[in-house]
Amino acid sequence: MSAEGYPPAAQPYELPRCYRHQDRETGVSCTRCDRPICPDCLRPAAVGFHCPECVARSSAGMRGARAPYGGVAVDAALITVMIAVLNVVVYILTALNSTGGFRDNSGSTLFVRLGLWPQAVAANHEYWRLLTSMFVHYGPWHLLSNMLALVVVGAGLERVFSRWRYLAVYLIAGLGGSTAVFLFDDPGGLSVGASGAIFGLFGAYLVVARKARLDYRPMLMVIGINLIATFAIPNISKLAHIGGLVTGLIVAAVIVYAPRGRNQASTQVLGVGGLLALMTVLVLLRSSQLGF
Repeated sequence: MSAEGYPPAAQPYELPRCYRHQDRETGVSCTRCDRPICPDCLRPAAVGFHCPECVARSSAGMRGARAPYGGVAVDAALITVMIAVLNVVVYILTALNSTGGFRDNSGSTLFVRLGLWPQAVAANHEYWRLLTSMFVHYGPWHLLSNMLALVVVGAGLERVFSRWRYLAVYLIAGLGGSTAVFLFDDPGGLSVGASGAIFGLFGAYLVVARKARLDYRPMLMVIGINLIATFAIPNISKLAHIGGLVTGLIVAAVIVYAPRGRNQASTQVLGVGGLLALMTVLVLLRSSQLGF
């Protein structure tokens, strides 16, 4: 028996081939339809790359195009703009209602009424504060820094997730930050700001970038710098930032890694709903524990 050819040679790993050019291997896929595309076919997008067909559908009004993780793909970042406008409107209202004006809006009764005050939440069952506090900011620089981060990161994510999924990531990440504050922070303190939701978007970007095989190290640097600032600068809610980041990672992972098919949306709803239910239970337990 001849030993020639034994053991068998290892078969080389073959990359997928571009769906438009079958003679070209590639490691890049369209972030909308997930088809492999070669360098000549890829089109840069806000997050990842798109194939020529998805770009053409986008230019034709997005009719029929789908976001990679369910829902209708969008070009305009409508939800991001609406969130930013709502934050600005709330800031203006609190400033007009404060003796400190636009420089110091914390004297506003509306500012106090909408902020996250765990003691009031537990004593008066004002659970809506966990949500409304996400749209209140202290001073113009607090507002400006959060809205800048929202526009830079959120606009791209909205195109990838589709509007309703993106809104779910933003709101539930913000609620995750508020829940962390309510569970572990001083019950007598007052917490405001969209930072928990913004950190949630940072976490969501990491999940999307990893799934799309993009370089997510720049975002890791952004998160690291912001965490250093969180612990170095006084009067910044560490719990809101960390809680929002962790929640954003989880919500995005549920949406991104839900199996594709007819049950994709149902799986996403069940996963996100289960996380929301868990936070609700924890808040109610903490409220009864405080016992005001």
